Amino acid sequence: MIVDELVRNGVRHVVLCPGSRNAPLSFALHQAERKGLLTLHVRIDERSAGFLALGLAKTGTPAVITCTSGTAVVNLHPAVVEAELTGVPLVALTADRPVDLYRTGASQTIDQYDVLGIPTLHLPEAADEPTTRSLVCRALATRGPTHVNVPFRPPLTPSDDAWPSSPRSGPWTATDRASTVETRPSDLPPRTLVLLGDDHPERLRRASELGWPVIAEPTAPNGLRHGSLLLNAGLPEHLRPDAVLVVGRVTLSRGQQSVLAGAPVVHAVGDQAQWPDVQFTATRASTWLPEPAEHDDEWRQAWLSAVKNVSAAVDDLLDAQPWPTGLHVARDLTRAVPPGSLLFVGSSNPIRDVDFAGERRPDVTVHANRGAAGIDGAVSTAIGLAVEHGGPAYALMGDLTFLHDSNGLLADHRPDLTIVVLNDDGGGIFSLLEQGAPEHDRSFERIFGTPHGADLAALCAGYRIPHSIVDEEEEFRSALAPPKGLRVVEVQAKRDGLRALHKSLKATVSTVFRG
Repeated sequence: MIVDELVRNGVRHVVLCPGSRNAPLSFALHQAERKGLLTLHVRIDERSAGFLALGLAKTGTPAVITCTSGTAVVNLHPAVVEAELTGVPLVALTADRPVDLYRTGASQTIDQYDVLGIPTLHLPEAADEPTTRSLVCRALATRGPTHVNVPFRPPLTPSDDAWPSSPRSGPWTATDRASTVETRPSDLPPRTLVLLGDDHPERLRRASELGWPVIAEPTAPNGLRHGSLLLNAGLPEHLRPDAVLVVGRVTLSRGQQSVLAGAPVVHAVGDQAQWPDVQFTATRASTWLPEPAEHDDEWRQAWLSAVKNVSAAVDDLLDAQPWPTGLHVARDLTRAVPPGSLLFVGSSNPIRDVDFAGERRPDVTVHANRGAAGIDGAVSTAIGLAVEHGGPAYALMGDLTFLHDSNGLLADHRPDLTIVVLNDDGGGIFSLLEQGAPEHDRSFERIFGTPHGADLAALCAGYRIPHSIVDEEEEFRSALAPPKGLRVVEVQAKRDGLRALHKSLKATVSTVFRG
């Protein structure tokens, strides 16, 4: 009955981790798959499986991850945290022991109420049809992740193959998941700068079309190229805004926080009591978007001119550097992928490299796990996104991110996805932070750089995933031809000189401003 109601509510993808206590759900899901009602993805690692379901759900259609009781449930927590912070409709459908076995020493039994950090919809034992179906509908109507916990007693195998029937042709309770974006007249000044971070796609799209200059993180649309570089270098007087409109979580660059700290007016837009305001600089918060009363076209043109000049200078700087660095790979990848592609970008340096040097293309959809900004689950999230995308898909991530979720390569569905791994043998991002300063050289490699020497080719071979190493820029571009199946393209780079390159990048932008 639970699975039937999931199907009636439009669920098309379910990720299953095998176990004994969830056997009733497993049998029902397999039966639904045989009937062509849904696609079942079977994974052996709950942590990786949770992120696969997250990727499947990032398109806005709910996806389900189901597992057995005990620590299996706890392993879903990282994916649920990411879904909670980004509003992704992920449903954790967990099997449980009956509650009378809690705290009795029963095997594989923990208290699963609210164990995932979100309210638990607990299905009572022997619940009738209205209760069961209504609870499933409630779970799927919720924005963001939900946890449905189902206790089972033996027998755990089906007594017959009868598919449950319902007198209704559709869902037990019809719900509307569509969200509307409201705009209202505002008194924001003509020189307002828009900062876009991670948020609802429709709200980001509407905000990007208000007519003010837009600096957007890579997952948001219509941002000015190198916008974060301009902020990091410090805006000259003629580009400074009189107000800043913030939509979504802006977390990538320190320049964003600097411009917010210096703006007389900061209008933050977000869900009720959840507006983005990391530095507590917001002077106003709303759930609606402000409509501009007027624009300063001369000021907007000055922004466009600055971006054009900075873009040319940055390209000249990168062209003069030996290939590859992360900035080169981000620029070349975002230029080379075909129209209609999907690109997932891992956390740490890759998302910042795309932010600093990547092309901003309206014909490419960019995703990233920016909720908690962790490096975990990247391979699985990318695979889930690629399965739902149905077209050419790419992922860019660092070596540590790739290794962290290498279990994600153990996939029964292998979509057309090219995973580009920038392998600099360790934690390159720390080279750019305070701990990467020369005075910490004696400690850096041991506790931050953490070189691992892993053989990614051998790792991929173990999973029977095609793997190639590219050494030249043209070879890299050729390797990005529309993919057939799942493959890994490795680009080996050095971390030496990374700090100096980024220092030169900032100096280059400052020179353009002074020029």
